[in-house]
Amino acid sequence: MLHALTLILLCQLAGETVVLLTGLPVPGPVLGMLLLLGWLFLRGGISEEVGRTADTLLAHFSLLFVPAGVGVMLHWERLQGQWPAIAAALLLGTLLTLAVTALTMAGVQRLLATVSRRRRDAAGD
Repeated sequence: MLHALTLILLCQLAGETVVLLTGLPVPGPVLGMLLLLGWLFLRGGISEEVGRTADTLLAHFSLLFVPAGVGVMLHWERLQGQWPAIAAALLLGTLLTLAVTALTMAGVQRLLATVSRRRRDAAGD
């Protein structure tokens, strides 16, 4: 588990470092997870140890929301004054995310159908 946790944290550190050095407009942890994804593709999949470690981290995922809850309580007065803008941003963000997800899924399904059809046609020739 220590090796897997070290790998995950090193990927996050690499992502943070790249963002800091290049000024990319991407959060460091996001870039780190993309680096981890690339590493896993190069290795041919997720090892059992990395899978178990990730499952353990995800089992305690709710703990990561504690700082957000503290922030809400700390800025409660500000939230009360700006709740219409916050609610609109949450609603529009959710709707936009759902729409983009649906369009992406439809595109992937079309792409997979095209690839499958081409393979059948190639096998039939």
